[in-house]
Amino acid sequence: MDYKAAGAPNMGNKGPKHEEHNAHGSKKKPFGQRESKAELLARMKKATEAKKAG
Repeated sequence: MDYKAAGAPNMGNKGPKHEEHNAHGSKKKPFGQRESKAELLARMKKATEAKKAG
């Protein structure tokens, strides 16, 4: 087979097929800012306590 005549493969130049449901800047995270480490830990601790209590 003549591989030279085949040419280079076509590269994909389209964007992603979908967007994440909780992407930064979406309705669930409207301001597009990531929470700080302290806020994240506080939220995780609160969830853990709620799980233990319930």
